[in-house]
Amino acid sequence: MIRDKLIILQAGFSNPAFGHAIRSTSMRDCRSGFSNPAYPGQRFYCWHCMVMEGLLASYPDLQSRIDVERIAWPKPRAEVVTLLGTENQSVPVLVLADDAPSGMETGRFGERRFVAGKEAILKVLAARHGIPDPHP
Repeated sequence: MIRDKLIILQAGFSNPAFGHAIRSTSMRDCRSGFSNPAYPGQRFYCWHCMVMEGLLASYPDLQSRIDVERIAWPKPRAEVVTLLGTENQSVPVLVLADDAPSGMETGRFGERRFVAGKEAILKVLAARHGIPDPHP
């Protein structure tokens, strides 16, 4: 990979305070969240992915240094399976570029290295892309 790639769930919204719109392929589905058959009648959003959206909105230059892909909630998540295998479909996930220093990854799929978990992703983004560290 040429650049780090952050994969998060779609969240489509527009907020003039941030001066941009976050787009997805299905704005109607994103505005209303997603459903989980294990919890009939309830709607959800992924709060870990919302942390990443807030980070991207707060540090817009970050989006010029990494690729961001917003995907739908249902599994299998073909976009993630292609990169990281069926056992690594949790998001958010940061797929590391080939030039990332060794030891930043929390997992591997073949030769591909990735960072799973919001805390680990935030630390790696700070180390690699010059944003501040998260407060302890």
